[in-house]
Amino acid sequence: MINKVAILMGSLSDLDKVKGAFLILKELEIPYDVKILSAHRTTAETLDFALKANEEYSVIICAAGMAAHLAGIVAANTLLPVIAIPISSSLNGLDALLSSVQMPSGVPVATVAIDGSKNAALLSAQIIALENDDVLTRLVDFRKKNRKSSLENNEKLKQIL
Repeated sequence: MINKVAILMGSLSDLDKVKGAFLILKELEIPYDVKILSAHRTTAETLDFALKANEEYSVIICAAGMAAHLAGIVAANTLLPVIAIPISSSLNGLDALLSSVQMPSGVPVATVAIDGSKNAALLSAQIIALENDDVLTRLVDFRKKNRKSSLENNEKLKQIL
């Protein structure tokens, strides 16, 4: 299995909402590429990417707002797992969320929370970890670190109150 993630954004304006995914993938030492591809403005290039993605990637994360067709068009043209990040916009991301989760039967798209780039990266890592023990170990360590941090914060809270 290839252990690389593709992160697609519908436009440059999505970058700030997607940066959390970069941080998680870097921490877990999972290589990734980032591209701007639009289901509407660069349809031919998006289709070309989706059709060839299995040659370089194991998971595709698609971040898009408003109509949010990017994940759907990619999922319809690859057998790789596709994870949608609905990006908040004028309707608080509800439009993008509904576009992402309401896929027709036969074209699955996993969807995380609105602006949930960190969880998209973690889900992609979990998919890769199914066949990569090194990534699995790093995920276990990541969860242990998060648990420790939460417990420490609980102790801090006790001191504050």
